[in-house]
Amino acid sequence: MREALYYCTEGPLVRCELCPRECRLEEGQVGACGVRRAESEKLLTLNYNRCASLAVDPIEKKPLYHFYPGWPILSAGTFGCNLHCSFCQNWSLVHGENRPAENISAAALLQILKDREPGEQLGVAYTYNEPSVWYEFVHESSRLLHEHGFKNVLVSNGMINAKPLAELLPYIHGMNIDVKAFSDAFYRRYCRGTGLDAVRRTVEQAQQHCHVELTYLIIPSLNDSAAEIEEFVAWVASLDRDIPVHFSRYYPQYRLQLPPTPVETMERAWETARQKLSYVYLGNLPDNRHSNTYCPVCDQLLIERRSYGIRKCDLMGKNCRACGNTIHLTGHIYGEGCE
Repeated sequence: MREALYYCTEGPLVRCELCPRECRLEEGQVGACGVRRAESEKLLTLNYNRCASLAVDPIEKKPLYHFYPGWPILSAGTFGCNLHCSFCQNWSLVHGENRPAENISAAALLQILKDREPGEQLGVAYTYNEPSVWYEFVHESSRLLHEHGFKNVLVSNGMINAKPLAELLPYIHGMNIDVKAFSDAFYRRYCRGTGLDAVRRTVEQAQQHCHVELTYLIIPSLNDSAAEIEEFVAWVASLDRDIPVHFSRYYPQYRLQLPPTPVETMERAWETARQKLSYVYLGNLPDNRHSNTYCPVCDQLLIERRSYGIRKCDLMGKNCRACGNTIHLTGHIYGEGCE
């Protein structure tokens, strides 16, 4: 345990100021995230240096398609989340009662990266659970890795207050942010969250400072209406039409047992989004062409993907070989990449 950042006392209560929930906790009470506890008029973290999952993944698995394409990245996660989504894909790790974890330090993560083969040390993705509730460790680790030239990536639900996010962003290079739906009602009923506005603000704040991609899990009958998809797309386009958007197909998981999202629904969302956005992808659909990157000007196939890897690349630097249009990419493609 370690004293948390971002909290204050209000009489006998301790108020957490990390996320929009701002839980007010009595002595011994744990916040909605499950990992911050009031004790002796302080707020303590219960997961500071606890790592529950550590693995090397392709960056595309985050998913990030326009951030150092093809690179492997070390993925690290702990337990805890400040949302309680009824369709959570990592519920056994995030909210499960049995949460085995081992101690790890920021220096140990750095050493793991240094021990890898030259040219394979992109950095760390804080993922699997919600990284903002691992804030103290992520802040310490990302700062250290940044100082040594490594990249830091957050895979987040966007539920973090503006001030702690602003303190973290100087060390963060890429983010994939989940937009669960584009309605407050969905967030309150199916995620037990505070609403959509906090997530929108996080996206708007982050995209001013680092590479951002968005994921929207399409759940049949809950957040898949044409009007909601159109509103979401219009908002993203108002920020930057070049922000990559990943529509992901829902499958029954945890407490939500609706049938999988029809492929036709996914295709319609893609068609809607491509009218206003440059880069739109479909996920959880095997071997489908909508995981590829096409030139938004001439529709030339530029990056062909299979199983989270790059199969073929037809770029000259960051430009379309066919028409010369500059493609929105952060960093260079892994290995030999493109000519």
